[in-house]
Amino acid sequence: MIRVTLAGLALSCSFATIAVAAEKEAQDPYLWLEDIEGQKSLDWVKKENAETDTLILSRPGFEADRKRARDILDDDRQIAMPGEVMGDTITNFWRDAANPRGIWRQSPLDAYLAGKPEWTVLIDVDALGKAEKQSWVWHGADCLAPAYTRCLVSLSPGGTDADIVREWDRSTGQFVDGGFTVPLAKSSVTWENADTLLVATDYGEGSMTASGYPRIVKRWKRGTALASAETVAEGETEDVGMNVFAFTDGDKRWPMISRGKTFYTADYKLPNIDASRFISTIIPDTASVRDVIDGQLVIFLNKEWAGIAAGSLVSLSLEDMSADRQVPIVTAMTPTSAQAIEDVAATDNILWVKALDDVEGKLFALRRDPQTGKWSQKDVALADNATVTIAGAVAKRDIILATAETMLMPPTLYAVSEGKAAAAVQSLPATFDAKGMRVEKRFATSKDGTKIPYFLVRKTGATGPVPALVHAYGGFRAAQTPGYLTGQPYRAGPLGLFWVEDGNAYVLANIRGGGEYGPAWHQAALREKRQNSFDDLHAVAEDLVATGVSAKGKIAISGRSNGGVLVGAAMEQRPDLYGAVISGSPLKDMQRYNKLLAGASWVAEYGDPDVPGDWAFMSKYSPYQNIRKGMKYPPIFLYLSTKDDRVHPGHARKFAARLKELGNRVYYHEYMEGGHSVGADHAEDAIRAAMLHAFLLRELVEKK
Repeated sequence: MIRVTLAGLALSCSFATIAVAAEKEAQDPYLWLEDIEGQKSLDWVKKENAETDTLILSRPGFEADRKRARDILDDDRQIAMPGEVMGDTITNFWRDAANPRGIWRQSPLDAYLAGKPEWTVLIDVDALGKAEKQSWVWHGADCLAPAYTRCLVSLSPGGTDADIVREWDRSTGQFVDGGFTVPLAKSSVTWENADTLLVATDYGEGSMTASGYPRIVKRWKRGTALASAETVAEGETEDVGMNVFAFTDGDKRWPMISRGKTFYTADYKLPNIDASRFISTIIPDTASVRDVIDGQLVIFLNKEWAGIAAGSLVSLSLEDMSADRQVPIVTAMTPTSAQAIEDVAATDNILWVKALDDVEGKLFALRRDPQTGKWSQKDVALADNATVTIAGAVAKRDIILATAETMLMPPTLYAVSEGKAAAAVQSLPATFDAKGMRVEKRFATSKDGTKIPYFLVRKTGATGPVPALVHAYGGFRAAQTPGYLTGQPYRAGPLGLFWVEDGNAYVLANIRGGGEYGPAWHQAALREKRQNSFDDLHAVAEDLVATGVSAKGKIAISGRSNGGVLVGAAMEQRPDLYGAVISGSPLKDMQRYNKLLAGASWVAEYGDPDVPGDWAFMSKYSPYQNIRKGMKYPPIFLYLSTKDDRVHPGHARKFAARLKELGNRVYYHEYMEGGHSVGADHAEDAIRAAMLHAFLLRELVEKK
């Protein structure tokens, strides 16, 4: 007989716990840096920040760069981008020097379309934060049609993904006393009707998924406690999360629920015919819901379905689905092999489609014949060889608001009607002299023979080789399109402009993993095919060398978030090719990413490191695990936010610590606020642009 006392069992368990902790620490000596706000971690952050500040802030030219970047970002001549059209009124969210956190405001629609808006402030976020002693960051407002009086306002403390949702009255300009309030969480909330919300949020233990998103949707009626709300849908703990949203089609509101099973699959529910419950639909779980028009739900196919090609738009009858009848499946648009449908917006009678054609923007107007149900399409002229963005819609007038811009042409906002010339609403004045610059679209050949497009900006008549900065992303279906140079690359403000003005080259690379050529372009770098995106980046850099634009060791690469995996793997695979690296809010530790914050939601993109077969291919590129002793890596600038609740700060911290331990040069800057975007206001963005410019000059220009 074996006897174990409780004390002995507790002691053995304690030793076991210590042994496991010691084993983990031996495998990862910097695991302690995952303690986001632990004192030891924050002391390390302060020390690293101070070292970078010493190298950068006192450099000649830094303050001039910071001031110029701030002036560009705060320029009150910027386009007042449309928010929501609410009857005869349109909203806009505006940030400038006087309003760093921004103001939400409204103007009569006609005055706005005439280019002479008459603004009235609805919410001053800076003033609200001061009054409530909170560092509020605006996350948007959802106002209920058709009156648009009651709005759900979302505010984040410090820029985290988690926010607070509060009911606000547009007629009184006040938050509603005793109105709906959803506490701080990563929530999804929408109006079902004026007195009822659909709420997916943190309801306590067991109510969130492993990815940190809501698992349960409840119907919350006015005047009752959120805790007593009726459950209307539930997902599984292993899901990504539940999401709620709604479309307005004429006078009818269509609330919907999606259960995100993975990052790329979701089951959709909509109300049954008497709106008593939510029922399943025939929408394939790989499709994306885009908009509603004329009783039709428009979906985008990420995979072939019912004989219709991936990348197409399909329309389905909402009434038939809600009545559980047989639903006609109708193709609305199928792009060519060079095209990719990127965005869709509906007005009362037209479905507007923004597509990419060899990574250049095109706009289409689609109409549905009410008798036959068939769709027709027309090209809509806007601007040649430009990036086009759908910015908003005026439904009852069948007007779409769209911007067009290039790397050297500032954006113009147009009001576009079918059959009429686009009318300019507002143009951003040129913020730099582009006469001495030129843009080229080129193609590099990747390792497997795939042609990879990229955009190159440099001074007219430039002769190389010169230092080059290449920005890329390569994941999550996100296409990288060329915008005005003061905003490239993303989250670094006018860094691209500064770099080209210096006489250097700036490149935007359209590597696989994004959505530049539709679903197949994304799937070509998914999971075990990830190396394709790294090979594509290497191919672009090699093409710059082969064509005399730049030289080995004089090329910097830049990527944020998923781009952190990209540039981390790239610098380790080709330290001979790259001379500097910029990595923002990055993923680096692919062995533990699924255990950190929202990481579990990305398993469909990268693979599951806990599955041996997946780790077999992930381990070959995971940046943190592939740092090698004795290798000299290019210097890297890592920037991030302590308040990032999407990509864990531990990724960047551990990567920096390991690189420094092995004698590599690391610049590190961790902002306390800003969330995943690392920019709570323009002041931080301007500092970052100046710091990154100084880093590139120091490492690529001044070092011989």
